[in-house]
Amino acid sequence: MQLAICLFKFFKYGGLARDFLNISNICIARGHSVTVFAMEWHGDIPDNINLKLLPAKHWQNHLRTKIYIKKLKKELNNNKFDLVLGFNKMPDLDVYYAADPCYIEKTVGCSRFFYRMGGRYKYYSYCEKTVFSEESNTVSLMISNVQVALFKKHYQTPDERMLLLPPGISRDRIAPDNANQIRTDFRVKHRIADDEKVLLMIGTAFKTKGLDRALKAIALLPEKIQKKVKLFVVGEDNITPFQKMATKLNIQENVIFFGGRDDVPLFLLGTDLLLQPSYRENTGTAIIEAIVSGLPVLVSDICGYAFHVELARAGKVLPSPFNIQQFSETIAEMLTSPEREQWIKNAHQYAQSEDLYSMPERVVDFIEQIATRKVSADAG
Repeated sequence: MQLAICLFKFFKYGGLARDFLNISNICIARGHSVTVFAMEWHGDIPDNINLKLLPAKHWQNHLRTKIYIKKLKKELNNNKFDLVLGFNKMPDLDVYYAADPCYIEKTVGCSRFFYRMGGRYKYYSYCEKTVFSEESNTVSLMISNVQVALFKKHYQTPDERMLLLPPGISRDRIAPDNANQIRTDFRVKHRIADDEKVLLMIGTAFKTKGLDRALKAIALLPEKIQKKVKLFVVGEDNITPFQKMATKLNIQENVIFFGGRDDVPLFLLGTDLLLQPSYRENTGTAIIEAIVSGLPVLVSDICGYAFHVELARAGKVLPSPFNIQQFSETIAEMLTSPEREQWIKNAHQYAQSEDLYSMPERVVDFIEQIATRKVSADAG
């Protein structure tokens, strides 16, 4: 089959980029021809990717997006594709991989009234409507039960056009047989003393992930614990405001920024507790990556994958409304808790018993089924 895959921007270390590459590679491995259309690409271009850049210049993001979509429409009209898959909301998609949360829900009750009157809101809400409205034919591949309910609330999207996917965690996140040795080597390399504890945060969009909450919580730790705690931050984003915050809180020596990394599994094995105190989180891939690595987890309950922590009994979930003092106290409790070994054992059992890995294959299965039906309908 001739497949078109469309996305606005590719950033090497983002979760969307990882899913996009995995899905594209499986499509290619199954013998399908894949053409990728992107507005921006940051990072190396894989040899097996047929990439067509459609650059768009404008000082406003939504108008850049509009220019890209106009160019994309021309490309799709000039080429015969059996199916068009999008990783962002846009018109003319046969299938949408729903990595982003419901835009309308996010802006409901927005205190900036004029924002909802402006061009940015109108255009992005239009793009979302072209995917989820009752009149659309786009099938959405959903990765969050919470988001399914929200899209149905705003658009009354039919059930048959919203297909729920399992998580798609790479199996290289599962703790290997020599996990203890890897952990020891990691801690030696990063000069982590035997009596020190390392907190870990992973991902882009530090503000959304709640990095500010993590810094404030560390500052509230009892001095005896705080001086033995480090926070490793892995991911690409602007670190300057958070460095300034750490300095203001007098915890700058506790926080180390590592940027985007290809060796995330080492961090999952070498640290002591994953933090994900997100303000908003469609899913939270790092949560399940930590579980299958045997790393205890502390997350806010708004994370789409927070329920896996409870099912696995591999850490704790903070209830809403979020309380920074409770967050700090729970960090201190978990770092010193005798339950740690049980959390690790539970996590390993969950990693073996649950389907946490098949998402990319399921996506391609759905793509093939939908494309086959579309081709048959066109022929008829």
